[in-house]
Amino acid sequence: MDFSFTQDQEDLRRHARDLLEAVCPPDYVEKCDVEGRAPREAFDKLAEQGWLGLIIPTEYGGAGGSAIDLAILLEEIGRQSEELAMWVFRTMTYGGYAIMALGTEAQRKRFLPKIAKGELTYCFGLTEPESGSDAAALTTRAEATGNGSYLINGQKVFTSGMDISDYCLLVTRTSKRERKQEGITMFLVDTKLPGIEVRKIDTLGHRAIGTTQVFYNDVEVPADMVIGEVDNGWTSVDACLWYERLCLSAARTGTAQAAFELALDYAKSREQFGRPIGKFQAISHKLADMKMMLEISRLLFYRFAWAMDEGEPTRHDAAILKLYTSEAYKAVTDMGLQIFGGYGYCMEYPMQRFYRDARLAVIGAGSSEIQRNIIARSLGL
Repeated sequence: MDFSFTQDQEDLRRHARDLLEAVCPPDYVEKCDVEGRAPREAFDKLAEQGWLGLIIPTEYGGAGGSAIDLAILLEEIGRQSEELAMWVFRTMTYGGYAIMALGTEAQRKRFLPKIAKGELTYCFGLTEPESGSDAAALTTRAEATGNGSYLINGQKVFTSGMDISDYCLLVTRTSKRERKQEGITMFLVDTKLPGIEVRKIDTLGHRAIGTTQVFYNDVEVPADMVIGEVDNGWTSVDACLWYERLCLSAARTGTAQAAFELALDYAKSREQFGRPIGKFQAISHKLADMKMMLEISRLLFYRFAWAMDEGEPTRHDAAILKLYTSEAYKAVTDMGLQIFGGYGYCMEYPMQRFYRDARLAVIGAGSSEIQRNIIARSLGL
């Protein structure tokens, strides 16, 4: 087993970190959070330097990078801004990866070069008011018109980034079948089409990009915007969700690392009872636990990235990855806020943002309870 990165990957990390520290400093991240404004400037800088094309094949204008390369990039972006990492991962997963893996050659030629240049951004529409954890119970319908298009009607909730994206990878029901996982089809939907209404949802965290509720009322989508197979789309949804697990885990571990570093610096500089608080066992043990969880999270997501590159990922591994890294992120930020004490509870210190944003990790994209169910089923329970 080889746990080392190649020299090219070490260079990738260094170049990404240098750029991100320049275009996405802490005061910029704080301003985006306070103002509820997407980090457009930082996103555009990443696009200008070709980072959005990292995993796209060279024949479509990308760099042809691996899942490990992507994990490195998202860890570094997350270390500066989780919100920016979420925007990048959604475009690279629901745009780049979905079209590479499931799209037609015409779709690849049309969309991938623009994604690589950062000219198009993407989001994902799966969850509905009545189908959250039971995701396959969706009811948003797409009906063939007979004229080379589909009419889509229904609503989605928690479609994060819909208001700043050019396309939404939308999951719909195209026919009724005995199993709810059947009769499902995915579409690439232009977010500016007539009949789409987007409402912003006010949330505890992730305030820079946030999330939305979306209403589809007779939205006409061309049939050539189907991604994958008609009526057999659930396996395609699953493939995207596995890739999502990797991206989320890498980005959030990077953010957890930033929260840890903030807490460690504070513990070394903040003095009480005549010495730095980090010298007290109660504090030092928290920092030791935080470090341990970060190291395990990093091992898990790089192992999963390797499995993706080797074509050997499993549902079991994806669930363990999502469960552990999400819970670790939440725990790290909680302990970090505790170390800051009363100052951690003040909005002028960034630890409160880490704490607020981390709470979503164990809820969204498959809750911790659902991940435990998946793991239990893999054990024959």
